[in-house]
Amino acid sequence: MITLRIGIIGLGNMGSDHAKKLIRGTVPEVELTAVSDIDPNRLEVTRAYLPETVGFFGRPEDLMDSGLCDALIIATPHYDHPRLAIQAFDRGMHVLCEKPAGVYTKQVREMNERAQESGLVFAMMFNQRTNPLYRKMHELVHGGQLGAIKRVNWIITDWYRTQAYYDSGSWRATWTGEGGGVLINQCPHNLDLLQWICGMPSKVRAFCHQGKWHDIEVEDDVTAYLEFPNGATGVFITTTADLPGTNRLEITLEMGKLVCENNTLTLHKLSQNERVYCFESKEGFAQPSVDVSVVPAEGDNSQHMGIIASFAKAVLTGAPLIAQGEEGIRSLMLSNAMHLSSWTAETVQLPIDEELYWQELNKRIEESSLSKAQHN
Repeated sequence: MITLRIGIIGLGNMGSDHAKKLIRGTVPEVELTAVSDIDPNRLEVTRAYLPETVGFFGRPEDLMDSGLCDALIIATPHYDHPRLAIQAFDRGMHVLCEKPAGVYTKQVREMNERAQESGLVFAMMFNQRTNPLYRKMHELVHGGQLGAIKRVNWIITDWYRTQAYYDSGSWRATWTGEGGGVLINQCPHNLDLLQWICGMPSKVRAFCHQGKWHDIEVEDDVTAYLEFPNGATGVFITTTADLPGTNRLEITLEMGKLVCENNTLTLHKLSQNERVYCFESKEGFAQPSVDVSVVPAEGDNSQHMGIIASFAKAVLTGAPLIAQGEEGIRSLMLSNAMHLSSWTAETVQLPIDEELYWQELNKRIEESSLSKAQHN
C-alpha cells in the first residue's frame, strides 16, 4: 500500500495524541515520519514512545526541510497556524490544520489564498463533521424536505473548566497566547457545525463576558443573537462555568423541528408546512398534527482519525475531503464577529471589518497579562 508520509508540528495534548494513534497503525494510509516541538522537554517525552525511525526536530522549519515528510499536521498554538501552513505550502507540502484556522480572519484569508495558489491539499481538523448525528442533521436540512430554517438555538455549556485548568499555563486564556477564550478554544467545532448545517448568518449581536466566572482576561460566558439572510434568527450560548452543562442544538424549520441532545436526534415532523398552514387555517388556535420520532443516525464516528484518513486519501487518490481547509475561515468569522460585536457594543454585519477587528484585538494584546510579563 502506498502511504502518505506525515509530520506533526506541535506535541501538546492534540499533537501527541495524534502521534500515539498513528504509530499504532490506526490510519493505514499514513506513516508518521517526523515530529517537531520548540519545547525540548516535550520532544524527550515523545522519544519514549515513538520509534527510532521518526525524525525529531526542535524547529518546525527544520522538519519541513528534512525531506522526511510530504504532508503536515499543524497542532501548535492558534496564532502559528497560518504562518506554518504558508511555510509548508511554499515548500510543496500538503497541510492538515488543527482548529481554529487562526485567531483573526485577515491572517487566515492570506493562508487560504496561498493554499489555492499552491494547488496542494489543505484540510481542517473539524472532526465533529464525522459524527453521524450532525451528518444526519446536515442531510435533512440541506435536503429541503423540511423547508427553510426559521430559528436556530444552540446551548453548548458542557465545557466546564476549573481555575486550575486556566492556571496550568501562562499562555492559557490570554489575548496574547490564545487570542480569546471559550469561543476560540472550546467552540470552533460548534461554530463550524452551525455554519455547515445552517449556513452563515448575516448579522451578529453578542455579549462576551471576560473573566466572569474565572480569574482570566478573555471570555468565559457568551450569548449571541444571529440573523440569517432568509430572515431566520438564532441564539448561541456557551460558557466554561455551567455545571452540569448542556449541549442542545435545536433547528426549527417550516415542516418541523430537529433536536439534537444526549446523543439522540429527534424529529418533530409537521403534517403541513407551517407557513402555508398559518395563512390557510380558519381557526385561530389550530395546529397541524405532529409526528415525533427518533432519527436513526448510523455511520462510523471516526473523529480525528477519520479526518486524517480523509486527508491522506485526498492526497493519494484525489478523494473528497470531509472539511476543506479554506472552510476554516467561516467558524473563525463567527467568533471574530461575536468578539467585535461585544467590544463595540454594536450589531456586526458579516463579513466583518477585518481591519477593525485586528485593531481591537491588538488593543487587548497590548494590555494582556502575558504581554506585560514578556516585557518585564
